[in-house]
Amino acid sequence: MLDIVKHSLWTQFGASIDSLKNAIDMWPQAYWETDTRFFYIAYHCLIMLDYYLTIPYTGEFPATLPFTFSDPGVQAKGVLGDMVPNRIYSKAEMLASLNITREKCRVFIEGLTEEKMRERWIEGPEEYDMNYAVPEILFYNMRHVQHHTAQLNMILRQKLNQSPGWVFRADEN
Repeated sequence: MLDIVKHSLWTQFGASIDSLKNAIDMWPQAYWETDTRFFYIAYHCLIMLDYYLTIPYTGEFPATLPFTFSDPGVQAKGVLGDMVPNRIYSKAEMLASLNITREKCRVFIEGLTEEKMRERWIEGPEEYDMNYAVPEILFYNMRHVQHHTAQLNMILRQKLNQSPGWVFRADEN
């Protein structure tokens, strides 16, 4: 049964990641540094995808695309959350990071055991506590990727009148 769950989880989580990749691929290079709304959403989605895959979470997060935490209560212009990218990363850098994180996700899911599924992903002070069993943080993460990928697809429709097609399962290539 665990093998069926792992396979199904990967094919769908991988499809979500591939949908994000397709949206980033479609965004024109000419807009990359001039229309930063797309970049900031894509960056946030990518950095949080990696962050929520840091299991077990020990308070340390070695991001593939460096960031700086904003001061509490200060929201940098255009940035989602408190992880502010150190610069506007190129499309190639974003896609390379996405490939690394995609593989991190695949390997993690492939390595799941009954014991690992009972581990917890815990972050935050008590008033904003994220305390999830491993399967729940994986589903949470997949939903987060889907949410922001939908935003990117909406921007693509608004700017280009097109968006990538539906991804049914993870691309195995």
